[in-house]
Amino acid sequence: MFELDKTNSIANHFLAELRDKSLQLDTLRFRKNLERIGEILAYEISKSFKYSPAHIATPLGAKDISLMTQNPVLITILRAGLPFHQGFLNVFDKAESGFIGACRSGEDGNGSFEIITDYIACPSLEGRDVIIIDPMLATGKSAVAAIQHLAKFGNPLSLHFAAVIASATGVEYVQRCNPKHKIWVGSIDETLNSKAYIVPGLGDAGDLSFGIKLDIAK
Repeated sequence: MFELDKTNSIANHFLAELRDKSLQLDTLRFRKNLERIGEILAYEISKSFKYSPAHIATPLGAKDISLMTQNPVLITILRAGLPFHQGFLNVFDKAESGFIGACRSGEDGNGSFEIITDYIACPSLEGRDVIIIDPMLATGKSAVAAIQHLAKFGNPLSLHFAAVIASATGVEYVQRCNPKHKIWVGSIDETLNSKAYIVPGLGDAGDLSFGIKLDIAK
């Protein structure tokens, strides 16, 4: 379990701006801060991968350095995950990507709902390092559902879940269901409200990034 804000760094400023209700009105800035946190978490996750020696020829000589043995596969939960995903792509610029369309269904106002997954596009995950990218880890149901659906695409070498803001409840649920997978977050909040949204959290990351969506089912 990795928590970015456990160590003071410039990342605290990006997290603070993401949470600030007045600064959130600048959608470009909001998306950019999601991207920045993605870049930082990608760097931290890269330390856990396997490396092998390489010999690099420079214009003036040569240098030995250790390089990753393979590039990871980045799996993004649509739509809120897109700016966060871009941060990971900026760092893992040769990575393949997959996408999952998932949403809540049957919400009753008391935190009870199901996760509907209606779209998956994914490369082979067999023997690969896989990072599932979703800015908000609330109940953990979406994360667990994504992991279950991805099983059909192969057995990963390692699987990581990255979020900007997580709830303690969501982290515990994901760890209980998938104890071998590592979670990387920007910050953890203790509470979920009656609608299972993270408190204090930052609101709806998808709406703040791309505009308020209409629920035509209502």
